Amino acid sequence: MHFKNGMQMFSAWQEGKLNIAAVISQDEVLASSGITLLETLKKNNMRDVPFFLIVNHFNSNLRSLALNAGVADVFKLPVSYQNIETRVNFLIDHWKGLRNNVATRTEITYKVPAGKRAFDMFFSGLALLMLSPFFLLVYILIKLESKGPAFYYSLRVGTGYQVFKFYKFRSMYVNADRRLKDLKHLNQYDTDAAAKKGDEGKQIIENTSHLCSDCLSAGRCQFPMYADKVHWCEREYIDNKKTSAGSAFFKIKNDPRITRIGNFIRNTSIDELPQLWNVFIGDMSIVGNRPLPLYEAEKLTTDKYALRFHAPAGITGLWQVEKRGKGDMSEEERLMLDNVYAQNHSLRSDVKLILKTIPALLQKESV
Repeated sequence: MHFKNGMQMFSAWQEGKLNIAAVISQDEVLASSGITLLETLKKNNMRDVPFFLIVNHFNSNLRSLALNAGVADVFKLPVSYQNIETRVNFLIDHWKGLRNNVATRTEITYKVPAGKRAFDMFFSGLALLMLSPFFLLVYILIKLESKGPAFYYSLRVGTGYQVFKFYKFRSMYVNADRRLKDLKHLNQYDTDAAAKKGDEGKQIIENTSHLCSDCLSAGRCQFPMYADKVHWCEREYIDNKKTSAGSAFFKIKNDPRITRIGNFIRNTSIDELPQLWNVFIGDMSIVGNRPLPLYEAEKLTTDKYALRFHAPAGITGLWQVEKRGKGDMSEEERLMLDNVYAQNHSLRSDVKLILKTIPALLQKESV
């Protein structure tokens, strides 16, 4: 049987009580239909069957993550389908015996200290309660200005490489990708070059004929953001934010792809407020290392950078505060500060960082 994505497969399996003998998922190790899907199957007590991945990117660290998560085998494209068939059939026939002979490993995972978790729940719960009238106002303004959902989510990698839904207020029109095509004549720079770069990564999942180079080999968008039944490409969203900040390759004055209320909530960081819900339910903390998009997290699996994931994912953190007054900070410096926080964080230091975050928010640069 074939399914478009992991969640469709999971729903069909759960509702139809299918007699599935193995699962083969063509997705990256850290993507939504990778080890995240496998963990979902385990948590819902689905039948224990061999789980295979067919990926574009693979290295020794990703191999360790996959095997520790319980993936039976990983194939890197291009692959021989005859080899896959042989391997899959062998593991199906011998799965029970192989599983019984595998030594159980106890994984050391990070657990948020009770004091920090209590502080997060109290702070985020109080903030959500006090801001609920303001949330309602923003919700109404977004809905009045443009059709579509007021909230959206993208997938993020947080503590221990766990993937979760990262919520924000919507600041763009739902059809922003189509609007981009109609705005090429407004580009203040070279139209042809801008069109070429602007076209990358902005198609929805169903449109596989005009995917960006990173998604073309996979046959579908690898960076989706969701809102009810609507979705966008996150790469387009990030490029769009660069555009509003003065990106050199596609600059449009008063970019009409961003709603009026969207422009305001972006500049004031109000679009980030729904992350308080992530804190309240335990996906994030008030203070921690910023959760990363899947395509960034899968590049940070070496010992040098993996330490940053052995700490809570947070709304604000050490590098946001350290950046104040120091101009641009390189990616290397940010990652090193993430490691420093992972090794030294405490409830006391978190309170200090929260107090320092307030003046950091007042600087001109967005952090």
